[in-house]
Amino acid sequence: MKIFRHILFAQALLLASCTGILDKEPIATLDAGSFFQTEDDAIQALNAAYQPLPFTNNNKNFYWAFAEITADEAIPGGDGSRPGITEMEAFSYTPRTEEFNDFWKLQYTGITQCNLVLDNVPNIEMNESRRNQIIGEALFLRSYYYFLLAQVFGDVPLFTGIVPPDQLKTPRTPKAVVFAQIEADCERAAGLLPTQQPATETGRATKGAALALAAKAYLYEKNWEKVVEYVGKVKALNVYALMPDYVDNFRKNTQNNAESVWEIQHANLELGVGNFLNQWWASKKFEGYGFAEVTEAFVLSFEPGDPRRKFTVAMNNEDYFGLVYKNSFSATKYSVRKYLQAKDSVTQKADGDINYTAIRFAEVLLWEAEALTELNRVAEAQAPLEQVRARARAQATDPATALPAITTTDQQTMRDAVRHERRVELGFEMHRFFDLVRWGLAAQVLPGFQAGKHEVFPLPQTEMDLNPALVQNAGY
Repeated sequence: MKIFRHILFAQALLLASCTGILDKEPIATLDAGSFFQTEDDAIQALNAAYQPLPFTNNNKNFYWAFAEITADEAIPGGDGSRPGITEMEAFSYTPRTEEFNDFWKLQYTGITQCNLVLDNVPNIEMNESRRNQIIGEALFLRSYYYFLLAQVFGDVPLFTGIVPPDQLKTPRTPKAVVFAQIEADCERAAGLLPTQQPATETGRATKGAALALAAKAYLYEKNWEKVVEYVGKVKALNVYALMPDYVDNFRKNTQNNAESVWEIQHANLELGVGNFLNQWWASKKFEGYGFAEVTEAFVLSFEPGDPRRKFTVAMNNEDYFGLVYKNSFSATKYSVRKYLQAKDSVTQKADGDINYTAIRFAEVLLWEAEALTELNRVAEAQAPLEQVRARARAQATDPATALPAITTTDQQTMRDAVRHERRVELGFEMHRFFDLVRWGLAAQVLPGFQAGKHEVFPLPQTEMDLNPALVQNAGY
């Protein structure tokens, strides 16, 4: 996790000096120009562009609540100290809900840092290969931040460079244009990035991550042919494969493995760069906050014998990181396992070092299965779906009877099967709400969801007040 040492150094640099490039809002062109002199300056600036990614207490990134609490996988537990999370379950949130404001600022902080790199690194005299890689990483990171913004808010202002203060108050850019920028930038980034990073640079963006993010953007646009094409490009790299053990994707010592396409690094260094989900999701009986208590509906969605249930959710009398789990550990009788770890493996509860894999190869295969199904190439969709199910089946107590292969050639039956597989394979990996929305099922599944309103979240009122050119999402 060398990248974290870089980020911490960049943080120290920026915090130590009142002339640091991130001290100003907005950042002046002159300041940036005077900072970017050497290759080392470029690397420091790029490292700072990674800073908004982790789920840390410092970042206050509650994207997980948008994806999980608002969906049907969890309800808010906790002590009531985060009213915004309770509002998400009830769909009673407003433009003044704090979590949206924090999230908006965090993503645009990352975008601004990426634009600083992209505007200034081309002018530095340095090794061309190194420059190209830095530009590729910045393009990918900016694309990732914009994808999250468009996913959460819909249309958002699009900036592809640093602009003067009088040009910051711009209208929202249509989501289709934002996605087109993401796709173009990811294509360019893929041409600049290495297929694999050296071990000393684990966590940096790669060619596969860029191609996969482009595929995900096409998935959200329902451009099924492009999804198949870009999944094909990811697979053609021949560096990704499913891990034999599903849980290796969520263990400290088996992270950044062959299944990881884009993995956000966390470190337990007592410096605020650890994964705060280790505390926010853990039961109060396990020194946690219990803010995401698993619904019974999610537990019941697993087929009989599916081992992924016990890998994802703890229930009565099962091992829970050295404790014996009891019904009293949660109001729902179930708690999340993913992104949690034993007490003796961390020095601070809120600084877990289980990474968040934003894109796993298993999901890439399920994108392929979904796209082929929607193209009515149902027989072809069987293969990628079976790859995912076969891995789970092999870990079942009785592989002979668990998770039978899906052999249907009926489009709707296969569509239902692929959607089911996403739910159980990717549970609590921050996809569910957005899946229900893009499938047009949210109003049917989620009590309180209003079609035509809740597909997106409200723009933060603070941003509306600062920028009169912004128009609020419908219904808010």
